[in-house]
Amino acid sequence: MLYYLFEYLDQFDFPGAGMFQFVTFRSAMAALVALIIAIFFGKNIIHKLQKKQIGETIRALDIEGQYSKAGTPTMGGVIIIISILVPILLFGKLENIYIILMIVSTIWLGVLGFIDDYIKVFKKDKDGLKGKFKIIAQIGLGLIVGVTMFLSPDIVSRENTEVRVNNVIEEVNYQENEIKSTKTTIPFVKNNNFDYRSLVSWMGDFADEAVWVVFVLVVIFIVTAVSNSANLTDGLDGLTSGTSGIIGVALGILAYVSGRVDFASYLNIMYIPGSDELMVFASAFVGATIGFLWYNSYPAQVFMGDTGSLAIGGIIGVFSILIHKELLLPILCGVFFVEALSVIIQRVYFKVTKKRYGFGKRVFKMAPLHHHFQKQGNAGIDALIQNPIIPITEPKIVVRFWLITIILAVFAVLTLKMR
Repeated sequence: MLYYLFEYLDQFDFPGAGMFQFVTFRSAMAALVALIIAIFFGKNIIHKLQKKQIGETIRALDIEGQYSKAGTPTMGGVIIIISILVPILLFGKLENIYIILMIVSTIWLGVLGFIDDYIKVFKKDKDGLKGKFKIIAQIGLGLIVGVTMFLSPDIVSRENTEVRVNNVIEEVNYQENEIKSTKTTIPFVKNNNFDYRSLVSWMGDFADEAVWVVFVLVVIFIVTAVSNSANLTDGLDGLTSGTSGIIGVALGILAYVSGRVDFASYLNIMYIPGSDELMVFASAFVGATIGFLWYNSYPAQVFMGDTGSLAIGGIIGVFSILIHKELLLPILCGVFFVEALSVIIQRVYFKVTKKRYGFGKRVFKMAPLHHHFQKQGNAGIDALIQNPIIPITEPKIVVRFWLITIILAVFAVLTLKMR
């Protein structure tokens, strides 16, 4: 809203009004306002949650310090969502299709998580919303995003073509026409664009239509996978919020360079007109998650609950798809995916061994992976991996996961030139 106000005032040479035309300035303001909202208004929200006795129910995990978390207010993801949306409404270009899709994604999965938390807290059902309803809602969002990318005339790109001399890239040119594209950037590969069309090329004349069906299915899978992975990671104070803030910085950089033809040319990636506006959203996202960390760091005064974790994962997934960098997610969101993979491995191995031996065995002392490091090894738990023998304290686990995420985020950005 302020963007449009100052755009109007700029006609009258209003001092400073021209600054709002710069994405970098509005991004900085969005991050600052999001941080302020999360810290100052977040405190009031936490007090209201405490008054309504919206506390976390703690499972018996036999982990040191676990029971001290009982009664800590949950549903704090509301703080993150508000801290994202307010700066976007103030500083974003609200007619930008990328911003519209990000707002829809934030609200959609925020409401889904809120319903799940509401059932857990007020209905006293520890299982919350049934898994099938969560999946249906995530599939619905994937459909909305995928179909909109297909139908919207504003979501286009210019494909990059290389000019080589003696097998050395001399320059990168872009097509004059903006086109609909189902291509995405591949890390490490010289021919750096992968076209989903290659998966259906055998369909001949129908390939142009079929590729969008494949693309929508990919969008659904990514939104569901990343959203649930973030949800599984949310088990230690500050783990998901801190990790997400780091990922948000990397996504903001990727969005900015994808929306600037000069930077896109230098990195030899697709130029996506209008995607640089997503940097404003990424900045608000980073400000909101870091501001939430003010209260969520160890020992946490509030938990984000599914209200926050489902929304955060969905935001990251949709964001990466919009800038055609979804194949970077296994690197960028390495911590999320390893956490989810640990749960899958644990469950599959337990079921297989139970069927074969009559009793289930485990790979990890506990899953998700962060709890494995909290459990003592060789303490009567039948797990293939017993290290570390001595439990690691919660704050140390969280900080180490942050450091790993920083390394992965830097590496993910560098892969665009490591070909």
